[in-house]
Amino acid sequence: MSSTHCLERSQLISRPIDEVFAFFADAANLEAMTPAFLRFRIETPLPIEMRVGARIDYSLSLWGVPLHWRTKITELEPQVRFVDEQEKGPYALWRHRHEFQAVGGATRMRDSVEYRLPFGPLGTLAHTLAVRRALEAIFDHRRKVIAERFGEISSEPLNREGLHNARPTERSARPERR
Repeated sequence: MSSTHCLERSQLISRPIDEVFAFFADAANLEAMTPAFLRFRIETPLPIEMRVGARIDYSLSLWGVPLHWRTKITELEPQVRFVDEQEKGPYALWRHRHEFQAVGGATRMRDSVEYRLPFGPLGTLAHTLAVRRALEAIFDHRRKVIAERFGEISSEPLNREGLHNARPTERSARPERR
């Protein structure tokens, strides 16, 4: 089994939490936050109601390979957090936690992605050679788009202990939580 990895990023955005949360909770904004090289498209008809159990289908292309992806919203606490988990797609595990915290009139937005690639040792090799860098590029693009749209006070790449660290951290393989 491949290792479980974690990519964490934190960004202090100079807009109030209600505005920032509403932007992230609207699936229609996903395309704008995703780099063009992925050819990312939402296939589920819009608008999509943000609720636990909502499913969103996407298509994208990575290194010329067309992929279909479905995520499900598994947790939602408005103005605080939501979690989307892959039901179908390229990962053996994908759990993306979006957290929001009011900081005065600004908002700290934190992304935490726990993921594991399929194919055991081949997945580990793919992660080392390309996947980790691709995910970092995707989240770097996302940070830039958010900073341009809302204004940014700071960008803080964090590891799972909350320490500054731009690289994903490695975690030992463990059973999926459900």
